[in-house]
Amino acid sequence: MTRLMNNYGRLPLVITTAAGSYVTDEQARRYLDFTSGIAVCNLGHRPAAVEEAVQAQLQQVWHTSNLFENRLQEKVAASLVVGIGAPGKVFFCNSGTEANEAAIKLARKYTGKETIVSFEQSFHGRTYGAMAATGQAKIHNGFGRLLAGFDYLPFNDSAALIEKLTTDDAIAAVMLELVQGEGGVYPADSTFIDTLVQLCTAKKILIIVDEVQTGFGRTGELFATQQYQFVPDIMTLAKGLANGIPAGAVFAKPAVASAFTPGTHGSTFGGNYLAMAAAEAVLTTLTTTGFMAEVRQKKCLFYGTIKRNRKC
Repeated sequence: MTRLMNNYGRLPLVITTAAGSYVTDEQARRYLDFTSGIAVCNLGHRPAAVEEAVQAQLQQVWHTSNLFENRLQEKVAASLVVGIGAPGKVFFCNSGTEANEAAIKLARKYTGKETIVSFEQSFHGRTYGAMAATGQAKIHNGFGRLLAGFDYLPFNDSAALIEKLTTDDAIAAVMLELVQGEGGVYPADSTFIDTLVQLCTAKKILIIVDEVQTGFGRTGELFATQQYQFVPDIMTLAKGLANGIPAGAVFAKPAVASAFTPGTHGSTFGGNYLAMAAAEAVLTTLTTTGFMAEVRQKKCLFYGTIKRNRKC
């Protein structure tokens, strides 16, 4: 692989086939896959419903411009809005970092303000805006001046949050993950989130929740926000959305979504027919009656095992 840039620390392993929870390498060795493509293959590799949906779509149309109406995008957007449980609209893109870039633009466009507060040890992507939103020096180093307008606070520190949000009138949004992943597995404290929601509501500051890694059932609910019982103004999604077919999305409440008018933002491949066919099958599977209850049951079994049979 000498023609590839050396920006990944690759393992000396080539996966040739995959199905369900298992992958097989070139030497026909079989592995139980705990990586899930980094929080992507939430339904396992090549789930039948998703594979069949993509195969059927391959026989119809792969790609058209977003200058035309797309009924499949409409169906997936409607499913996302129902799953989130609040009125809103959806923009489709291709990845989590693209979704976060769009969210940053949308928040600034809607509020007319620039500052976005995010958190230390967060991760929101590697493009310039998303990288600037990420509160980790190791992600920033070597790339020169970052996009301006981002302030970082310590995660789960209500006192720091209160001081910042009550003294700075230039804040457009607070952007966070409900479970920090790249900086370590750190869930948000419920009291911290309660404080955040109360402050942002009072100060008319938008809340952007990055659910790129936590979405689509990974926390025992369809979305992690449902564990905290609130709906953010903007939610970014990707990874598990299409179970391995590149897809990302931004949900926004109606008033906020209205800031994106024709020409303000776009994506050539966003909402591609193949990605939408996969996403529709994923959402249909995840929202089948009893599916998430089974996920929660298995979570409790796993939790009990690692905690020496403690109850979930």
